[in-house]
Amino acid sequence: MTMFSRNDKAPEAAPAPKPAAATPAPIAAAATPTPPPPPPTPTENRRFQMPTTSTSSSPSVSVISKALKITGQLESTEDIHIEGEVEGDVRGVSVKVGQSAKINGTVHGEEVEVSGTVNGKIEARKVVLTSTAHMSGDIVHQDIRIDSGAYVDGHCRPEYGRPDGKAHAVQKPAAAQGEARPAFGSGKSAEVRSIA
Repeated sequence: MTMFSRNDKAPEAAPAPKPAAATPAPIAAAATPTPPPPPPTPTENRRFQMPTTSTSSSPSVSVISKALKITGQLESTEDIHIEGEVEGDVRGVSVKVGQSAKINGTVHGEEVEVSGTVNGKIEARKVVLTSTAHMSGDIVHQDIRIDSGAYVDGHCRPEYGRPDGKAHAVQKPAAAQGEARPAFGSGKSAEVRSIA
């Protein structure tokens, strides 16, 4: 079965000039007019279409390039990679702050990696401050790694995920058994007795 026949061709406006050849070349069949190119396939026009792969198997990453400055709240249900500037809060599953990035606001996420500058607060289950990080503000975390060379001006509090956001005091066994301990801020000893 053939896809094209001579009757399928549209008439051409001007025939192409033929070279003056004394003898026909063996590829003379190629000198016949070629059919017009087929319309672009979906793969050639993919820049306007959504990807056909499932996003549940591999999460997408939203990228804020160096050329962008965002003013306002930035939220994503997937990962965010920031190389530009954000004036406002950032919330994503995983937030990566690149070396050239600058954020003025709170960064929320399950995992936050900072290589650039954050002026504000970080609230994340896992926080990584690389050697080029510049952090001015408090960090509320469950797990934290601070590489040598990172700058931190603020408090690191392992309170992420707590219902009231405050550290719960852990009662020590010695205090429960009535051991004398100094009273808070007085420098004097106080006796603690358990009531049963």
